Amino acid sequence: MSLRHALLGLLADTPQNGYDLTKRFEETLAGHAWNAGHSQIYPELKRMTADGLVEVVDEGSRGSKVYGVTDAGRGELRRWMFSPLGEAPARNEFVLRLFMLSSLDLPDVRVLVDQMAGQSDEAVGELDQAIKTIEEFTPPGQPHGYARFAAEFGRRYYALQRDWARWVLDQLERDPATPDASAARPADAG
Repeated sequence: MSLRHALLGLLADTPQNGYDLTKRFEETLAGHAWNAGHSQIYPELKRMTADGLVEVVDEGSRGSKVYGVTDAGRGELRRWMFSPLGEAPARNEFVLRLFMLSSLDLPDVRVLVDQMAGQSDEAVGELDQAIKTIEEFTPPGQPHGYARFAAEFGRRYYALQRDWARWVLDQLERDPATPDASAARPADAG
C-alpha cells in the first residue's frame, strides 16, 4: 500500500482539503492501518495532481485547495484494490516480536506477552466504542457503512492478538519445564 492509495480511498468518499485529510488519517487510519502527517500528505497531493489522479475542485479561504478524485484516480484505486495482497512487503511489528521472543529470558517473555495482551485488550475496547459510535450515528434502517466493516475487522484482529497472548501466558504457566530462552540459544549466538 502507498500513501497515494490511502489518499485516493479517502478522496473517493468525498472531496477534501489537505487539513481534512490529515485529520481523517489521525481519526481513522493512523492507529490501525496507515500513518501519515501533513508533511507527507501535501506533497503527495501535488504529485497526484500532476499525475492526473486528483484535481482541485474548489479553493477555500487562504488558498486552501479541495481535491477530488479524477476518473484516472478511481481507476488506479480500483486497480490497487484488486491487486494481490502480497505485492507490498509485509510489515507487522506484533508478528516480528513473536519471532524475537527467543531472544528474551523467560521472565521477560512473560512481561512482554502480558503487555501485548493488555495493549490488544485496550484496542478492542477503543474499537468497541468506535463501533458503538458508528451505530449511534447511523440513521435507523440505513446500513452502517464500510467504516463499520473496517472497525469490526480491527476489533477482531486485536481480540485475536489478546487471546493468543493469554494462551501463551497460560502455556508458560502450565509447563514449568519451559526452557529459559537464553539457555536455548547456541553458545556462539551471543
